[in-house]
Amino acid sequence: MTRRTGFFLGAGIFLLLGLLGIYLLSIATPYQKVIKHGPAPEVQGNPYLAAEQFLAKQGRKVQRADSLEVLASLPSKGQTLVMLGSREYLTPKQTERLSQWTAQGGHLIVIAERLWDKDDQASGDLLLDPLGIEQHMSEDLAKEDQEAKQSAKQTPANTSEEPAKPATDEATDTSDSDSDSEHALETDNDLDQDQEQKAEDQPRYPELTQLYLENEDAPAYIDFDTDFHLNDAKDLAHAWANSADSTHMLQLDQGEGLLTVLTDNWIWQNANIGDYDNAWLLWYLTQDSEVTLLYRTDRDDLFSLLLKHFPQALVALALLIAASLWAAGLRQGPLQLPVSRARRQLQEHLRSSADFQLRHAGQRSLLQALQRDIQRRARRRHPGFERLGVAEQWQALGRLTRLPPGAISQAMRPQPEQRLSASEFTRQVAHLQTLRNLL
Repeated sequence: MTRRTGFFLGAGIFLLLGLLGIYLLSIATPYQKVIKHGPAPEVQGNPYLAAEQFLAKQGRKVQRADSLEVLASLPSKGQTLVMLGSREYLTPKQTERLSQWTAQGGHLIVIAERLWDKDDQASGDLLLDPLGIEQHMSEDLAKEDQEAKQSAKQTPANTSEEPAKPATDEATDTSDSDSDSEHALETDNDLDQDQEQKAEDQPRYPELTQLYLENEDAPAYIDFDTDFHLNDAKDLAHAWANSADSTHMLQLDQGEGLLTVLTDNWIWQNANIGDYDNAWLLWYLTQDSEVTLLYRTDRDDLFSLLLKHFPQALVALALLIAASLWAAGLRQGPLQLPVSRARRQLQEHLRSSADFQLRHAGQRSLLQALQRDIQRRARRRHPGFERLGVAEQWQALGRLTRLPPGAISQAMRPQPEQRLSASEFTRQVAHLQTLRNLL
């Protein structure tokens, strides 16, 4: 192929590739694809991060705390303390400190965590039980109402029968039909107005909690869990928020401060604070004050901290303790006393020495020792034995012991490197001992 032909061929291939690229670009359709990597680590580690950022954008001074020790340096007036963590491990002394802080002018927002026990007449909540605030299941209240209605229907009525009114003869003029029709129309209008009034009285969103404020035409809607209900047994609350059948927020005075009790706080978590008026409720409860979000009320003990930061050290310590207990533990059965030296015989010493050499030197060393002993005895009976060749030595041993050449070669052959079986080793030792005893 000439240079000119190669040039045109390369140009043609280049042209075809260019045309192919233009065609592919003409039919290609650009598109955008959004890849979601999930929430950031900060969001995963803090379920109320959105609430913190929301309050900060509203001009609130927000701080977070991980223990109740924050009360030592937290002033009461102008402060709102939102307890997001569980109060299960609060001691009576800590609960008293919390109540004193609220009574001195602070605003405390807590969650009713425990259900009211009718048998014990208490829920175990050290903060809410003395105030008469009870938390019940909404379905239990519905069952109680239904049972009360059924018992009321089954109770016989004690009302006396009224005497029948005498019928008036010619009391109504049948010709007065116009007045009767007007009265029927008025009755229908009254029924329509009653139905419209009932429709207006029904809540717009019965599954949501409604909070009414003064000088406001429409309530705020909060997405509380309608499975729970708060009961103000001592009638101390001055403000509340209800859904269709349950109460989910109570506010009552505590000295110079304010206590707000909610059925749940998940409405302010990252995934739910943007729903309905959940964020507005947080703004409303914390207005004109600085906010402290208390995530935890208990401290980690030493063991929990070690388990979190030094798990390997704890495992090593546990193994060391187990080994120490095993070493210091009681033996099963009596101790075996050492054998008296008076009963030891020469045969036992020889057997022990042979076992020691077998364990440390191996089979080959013992067999070679027997062969060297045979050669020493042969030199005594046959002068110049050491100067003979191997075959001549074996012939001399045959003449001295009158054993066949096969037995001599099997006994005096070099020992292999690999370990012999127990039967083969015993057989080889027997051949060598027989040969040595005949010299």
